[in-house]
Amino acid sequence: MAVTRRNRFGGDSADDANSAGSANAADNADTADYSDSSAASARGKTGRSPFSAMHTGPGRALTAVYGVFALSATARAGYQLIREFDVAPIAYSLSALAAVIYILATVCLVIGNRVSHRIAVAACAIEFLGVIVVGILSHTHPEDFAKPSVWSNFGSGYGYIPLLLPLIGLWWLLRVGRRASHG
Repeated sequence: MAVTRRNRFGGDSADDANSAGSANAADNADTADYSDSSAASARGKTGRSPFSAMHTGPGRALTAVYGVFALSATARAGYQLIREFDVAPIAYSLSALAAVIYILATVCLVIGNRVSHRIAVAACAIEFLGVIVVGILSHTHPEDFAKPSVWSNFGSGYGYIPLLLPLIGLWWLLRVGRRASHG
C-alpha cells in the first residue's frame, strides 16, 4: 500500500514542483525554511525591512489619512470629470492628478520597502509643490478655477489638510529613511 505525502498546501507531494515526485519533499521544505531564515537574519533579527517602520506609529495614521484622501479625491475627480468637465477643465484635471498622487502615496506607504519609500517621498514632494502652485494660481487666476479642485486655495475645501499632509508625510518618510540608513 502506497502512502501519499501531503505538502504544506494540502496537495500530494507528487504535485509539488520542488519535490518533482521524490520522497524528499520534507527535506526540500527544510532547506527552503533554512534559506528563508538566512535571508531574514541578513536583514536583521526580525527579518523585516528597515523601511517596514513606515507601518508603525504615525506611519499607520499617515497611511490611513492618505487612503481616505485617495478615495475621496478619486470619487470627487471622477464625478467632476464625468459630469462637469466643461465647467472647469483645468481645476478638474488637477483634482484627477491629485487623486492619482494620493493613490500612489497610499500604495507606497502600504508596501513599505526601499523603492516604495523613494516613490512615496517623491509623491509627497510633488503633492506639496502642487498644493502651493495651485493655491497661488487659484488666487492669481480665479477664472481658471471657477470650481475648486482639491488643491485650490491651498486645500481650504478640505480644511487645509492637503497643505499639511505632504509636509507630515515628508517628515515621517525622511525620519524612517534616516533610521533605515543608520540601523
